[in-house]
Amino acid sequence: MTERTIKHVAAIGAGRMGRGIAHVFAYAGYQVSLVDVKPRSPAEHEALLAAARVEIEGNLKTLAEFEAFDGSLIPAMLARINFTADLSDLGDADLIFEGVTETMEAKEAAFTALNQVVNEDAIIASTTSTLPVDKLAAFVDGPARFLNAHWLNPAFLIPLVEVSPGAATREDVVDTVRSLLERVGKVPVVCAATPGYIIPRLQTVAMNEAARMVEEGVASAEDIDKAIRVGFGPRYSTVGLLEFVDVGGGDILYHASRYLAENLGSDRYNSPQNVLDNMEQGRRGLRDGKGFYDFDAMDVPAYQRDQMARFVALFRHLDLLPPPGEVD
Repeated sequence: MTERTIKHVAAIGAGRMGRGIAHVFAYAGYQVSLVDVKPRSPAEHEALLAAARVEIEGNLKTLAEFEAFDGSLIPAMLARINFTADLSDLGDADLIFEGVTETMEAKEAAFTALNQVVNEDAIIASTTSTLPVDKLAAFVDGPARFLNAHWLNPAFLIPLVEVSPGAATREDVVDTVRSLLERVGKVPVVCAATPGYIIPRLQTVAMNEAARMVEEGVASAEDIDKAIRVGFGPRYSTVGLLEFVDVGGGDILYHASRYLAENLGSDRYNSPQNVLDNMEQGRRGLRDGKGFYDFDAMDVPAYQRDQMARFVALFRHLDLLPPPGEVD
């Protein structure tokens, strides 16, 4: 099946995530509906949707002040958004992102209501960061059109969207959502529908370890966060985690992991089996030509030069590139 044409995008749940998604698609020129689906009085709906409009307008104005785009376009962008509490406005919606409270009860209620109003061909996506895709798909009439699209807040700024199809999701649905996200400036990655997906799973480990180091007196919260901002963060925004394993050598990771596990008394530092398998198979990374990546298939000197250029550009932008000096 071929990719579908998307003209009308909806976000149900008018909280932070829904507002960010509405911002993205209105900015990109799409007709958007932002729907408040919580049970409220008409006056409460009106107040919340007015607040949503003010927040989106404020974010657009700030971006324009930072010269991200021409601020004269803001009125047209806002005019593309239908702020509503009426789900029947979604009768012609082509793609609906659900962003209600992270409970199965709230999700079931939202999808049950959607089933009554949306076109049977409309693609439906949750934005959950925790709940199982296939369990949510059971609430949708026609689970083949359902998947998860996990955005990172602030959704209007962070490029990444983690796309997770369910067992029944059609391939054309995945392709349509992925292509649409790319057209509006996002960077989609496809991952299995497992708890935590990619980023929540990684950041939960990192956040807990940072908190544990404060608890153990390793360093202050301020110094740990400084280390993240000028070391860990810039490094891994330029070189991916697994890419860095290959550049340094999988055997380095393996031995360092064993040392930490033994000296900090926790198995959580031990490497997974695939790191040991790569070592035993002579796939330690760059110096072997293969690891998680295939370096034999690339121009390594050009790759290394490009990597250096990205580091220099990033550190210059962060004002962390030191000037040369002379020693008297």
